Amino acid sequence: MTLSKLQIKSITNLRLKKYRNLENKFLVEGEKAVRDGLNSGYDYELILATQEYLDKNPHTLKGNQKAEIIKNNDFQKIIDTVNPQGIAAIFKKPGQKKDWTNNLNSELIVCLENVSDPGNVGTIIRNCDWFGIKDIILSNTCADVYNPKTIRSSVGSLFHANIFFSSNLINDLNILKNKEYKILSATLGGKSVFNYKTGEKTIIILGNEANGISKNILSFSDDFITIPKIGNAESLNVANASAVILGELTK
Repeated sequence: MTLSKLQIKSITNLRLKKYRNLENKFLVEGEKAVRDGLNSGYDYELILATQEYLDKNPHTLKGNQKAEIIKNNDFQKIIDTVNPQGIAAIFKKPGQKKDWTNNLNSELIVCLENVSDPGNVGTIIRNCDWFGIKDIILSNTCADVYNPKTIRSSVGSLFHANIFFSSNLINDLNILKNKEYKILSATLGGKSVFNYKTGEKTIIILGNEANGISKNILSFSDDFITIPKIGNAESLNVANASAVILGELTK
């Protein structure tokens, strides 16, 4: 079956947040990300592949009733990458329970406050996956986790994580604090992460690229850590910093 112009436009619209929210679904491009999504608990609506991709991978979609072959130029319209791999899929957004804070029991949880760059959010999710951290909290001011750039930067790790969206971060952190979680903020004036020992259930807060963590969250925090500066760089990218911090906290 050939996709109509209306169907192609509808899929292309998923590159925009308002349509992802309206349709409650999102688009994933790339072989690994699609494969990880199909192997996860996420529901999917449709798989799209070019004939060129299928010629190289003849068994990938064999027998799949939700797969469609799409022309190269139509595929290029719906994907915002320069050199697409020729396969994409539409996934449905998972629901979230209102009392999601009651389901968190991990020893280490990552919380992002106002991390605005989709690439940074995706890379941090990937770093969490590398260090075995499953639970990630995002404030409602973070970049959209279903943004194509976020998904691309996570390289499929989005499907390995439990993502929780907080509409009131202080309130949700307070609930978790009452569950004996320690709130640990990453700031320039904190203790050296290389000498830091948690020894208890911890939520590590990572803040905005330009402004760091808000004053409200800082005043609510139990402790502070930093990556000591040795050279002359003014700052460290939050995604790069997350890899160092998570590597130390999970040792």
